[in-house]
Amino acid sequence: MQYRQLGRTGLRVSTFTLGTMGFGGTGWATPVGKIGVDGAREEIAIARELGVNLIDTADVYSAGLSEEIVGQALGDSREDWLIATKVRMPMGEGPNDAGLSRHHIIRGAEASLRRLGTDYIDLYQVHEWDGHTPLEETLSALDDLVRSGKVRYVGCSNYAAWHMMKALGVSEREHLERFASTQVYYSLQSRDVETEIVPACIDQGVGILVWSPIAGGLLSGKYRRGVQAPAGSRHLSEWSEPPVHDEDKLYDTIELAVKIGESHGVSAAQVALAYIVQKPGVTSVVVGARTNEQLRDNLAAADLTLTEDEVKALDDVSGEPLRYPFWHHRNTSTDRLSEADLSQISRFL
Repeated sequence: MQYRQLGRTGLRVSTFTLGTMGFGGTGWATPVGKIGVDGAREEIAIARELGVNLIDTADVYSAGLSEEIVGQALGDSREDWLIATKVRMPMGEGPNDAGLSRHHIIRGAEASLRRLGTDYIDLYQVHEWDGHTPLEETLSALDDLVRSGKVRYVGCSNYAAWHMMKALGVSEREHLERFASTQVYYSLQSRDVETEIVPACIDQGVGILVWSPIAGGLLSGKYRRGVQAPAGSRHLSEWSEPPVHDEDKLYDTIELAVKIGESHGVSAAQVALAYIVQKPGVTSVVVGARTNEQLRDNLAAADLTLTEDEVKALDDVSGEPLRYPFWHHRNTSTDRLSEADLSQISRFL
């Protein structure tokens, strides 16, 4: 297992993070898994054995049950772990039970601390954009939590590049705690983040945490062209994330991942995970699993290094055209491209 700095901070996190959306598994999270305290203890033990030091959860996962299970499963070992959780989504029916107001953030943090059974949260992430609440209010509330010792670092999730840049600007202007990281969807199935978000993160020193790097199981190898997926598979249910816009391209990508996996003697899932870990700007990928065997297989990707030719082949089969103004930069500005620019343009040169 490798450990990478989280953005500009001195905090080192494992390149794989244990995801806990399946802890509890009630309500809308049911298709992800139904893991109780005993199962969570087993997964945490496996993750620790394999070098993972970060656990990611959210208040909205099973209406707080995921956080409760994390807290109970960790018990006395809490100090051995970094815990990341999130706030923003609805936690009740009231008009102030969602969003990024000072009211909801402070109340959300205190509720998460109680459920987790801890005195502090290592990484507190705003789960989604809130276009109604001024960023000054959101960021000052997060800053207060850091200054109080209840939160160590703050991050965002599912922010567009301009959302993140605006927030970083407000933090600098008002001398408030800046986002150390952003958590985004990134996989071989959809590489949207490479256009704006990844370059902005590299340029600004913001760590990238990746959710659903296997595309909700689509890249596991069990979804194949012309072959019916096993019963109980998530994408045969009402689960709609991530959306699939080009099935042929997806199946071409899966077939290549399976082929590369066979050459290494590993699963297609490991290939998909290793690919994302090797991409510019990525700090850690969040992996969750319904079974211990699945978790071990996913975390084994930490030992897989893809060759330059394999990465290029995966880039080619899954890539998107270079969009404006970036194709113009490629045509006219290659003499003065930064590391951030090259994160997306280099493969087109």
